[in-house]
Amino acid sequence: MPYLLISTQIRLEVGPTMVGDEHSDPHLMSILGATKRSSLGNNFCEYYVNDAPRVVLDKLESLGYRVVSMTGVGQTLVWCLHRE
Repeated sequence: MPYLLISTQIRLEVGPTMVGDEHSDPHLMSILGATKRSSLGNNFCEYYVNDAPRVVLDKLESLGYRVVSMTGVGQTLVWCLHRE
């Protein structure tokens, strides 16, 4: 899976960070220390880590991922990463 989206709420810049959806690579999620959870009212799960986005980005860089783009969507910060 070469592409990955991570995000966090602007008011939560120190974490937690959303690092994947329910179809994400379980091995990668394990390396990041992510846990799968479902929010009340959602019929899908997401993987979260308690780390700040900066820490997650550092970990992903060491695994060969590079930031392709970053944007703000409402109160959410989103990074798109790619691995060759």
